Amino acid sequence: MLYYKDFTMKRLFTALIALVAVSTLLSGCGQKGPLFLPEDSKPAPAHTE
Repeated sequence: MLYYKDFTMKRLFTALIALVAVSTLLSGCGQKGPLFLPEDSKPAPAHTE
């Protein structure tokens, strides 16, 4: 019976590690939506009135 418990714990531990790895990969550092390059924005001209 000892072998059965070790196998079950190893299997649960492997599943937990896989779940954490997939969750980390899917989180994507908090970036939501598709990746894009920011457009070069020119500074707005200052109004002198």
